[in-house]
Amino acid sequence: MTVSRQRISRHAALLALALALPLGLGACQSGAGSDDVLGTVAEGNTAGAEAAAAKPGPAKAGETLGKGPVKVAMLLPLSAGGAAGDRGRKMRDAAALAMADLGNDLITLNVEDTGGNDGRARTLATGALASGAKLVIGPSEQGAVRQLAAVSGTNRPLVLALADNYAGAPGVYSVRLNEADSAAAGAAAIAAKGPRKFVLFMAEGEAGKAVEKRVANSLSIYGATLAVALPFGPSSGGSEKAVADMMALVSDPQAVVIASGGANPAPLVSALKAKGVLGNNVTLVGSNRWLEHGIDDPVLQGAYIATLDSAEIGPIAERFRKTYNYEPDVNVAYGYDTVALAAGIASAMGPKGFTKKVIENPTGFRGSTGVFRFREDGAGERAMPFFRIDKGKLRQVEKSTSGF
Repeated sequence: MTVSRQRISRHAALLALALALPLGLGACQSGAGSDDVLGTVAEGNTAGAEAAAAKPGPAKAGETLGKGPVKVAMLLPLSAGGAAGDRGRKMRDAAALAMADLGNDLITLNVEDTGGNDGRARTLATGALASGAKLVIGPSEQGAVRQLAAVSGTNRPLVLALADNYAGAPGVYSVRLNEADSAAAGAAAIAAKGPRKFVLFMAEGEAGKAVEKRVANSLSIYGATLAVALPFGPSSGGSEKAVADMMALVSDPQAVVIASGGANPAPLVSALKAKGVLGNNVTLVGSNRWLEHGIDDPVLQGAYIATLDSAEIGPIAERFRKTYNYEPDVNVAYGYDTVALAAGIASAMGPKGFTKKVIENPTGFRGSTGVFRFREDGAGERAMPFFRIDKGKLRQVEKSTSGF
């Protein structure tokens, strides 16, 4: 594989050093808060879809890549079955590409196979913490990530966790896009157009509270407010009760945000429409988790979602296709960016650069999926495309928006 030295060093610098980028990347001119608040819908790639032709190679467990002085551990479900194993093997291939591009002389990357087993992931994670690694990338298993978050000690290495729907914890950062970030970015994109009075329906429990905090913060950037936030789930009495509770507390909202966790949002949207809440002057905003249930239900037509586009992963896509002979997706981007970030920090600052202060730099980093940063509480924040549901598909209306 031939890659120009100038191109590699430029990409390394973008990932390694905090960028002085303007906030509000998705801000645009103010306008009416209607269903068509963002104007004409442009044809775009469907976000979140796995590449049909993706064929990652066999698992390469227990391998060591590179020979640099900074030790980094990467824990992936390489031998797991189904989607988990597929994602793990894609991230491994992306990590290998990042090492070839940037890291071979800067870091030594030890890749271990969790097998998708939470117990094995916990054992490997504990071992990684004690191995002298400056950074741990992964695991993707929720239980193991929670265990890492509970480990105290000033010498504990930083962790870039790869678990789905993980909110983050101090020193254990959420890499994958989660619902709080998606909902916050979507709400911010609408608030940037003028609406000021928002209603939020969120999942029950701690996940919902995290969404509420993030959405409220993103709205405050534009002077908008969260008039009411209501939990929605089995313990809340169902869709009709949630809508009745909302109507008793607030009238004439300009936008409704639904971040319902694992629950299908369609019944709640139907209840809102039945009560006349979602009129022509009210914008509906969803989250990336809507995609888990499908978006072909006609009741969801016209809603907006901020999420990553698997077809847009920056400058690495062409090299990845040529190297591995299958289509890259967002999992490839996560794998590449985490390793490239490690290599960039090692290049710029050496072993002493792996600190919370560096990782949590508020101006963030530019990766294959766009601009991202990590918060003190471990949450990840990303700029991402903004889409509108049109005939069961996502159509891009804005190239980049963020809730920070």
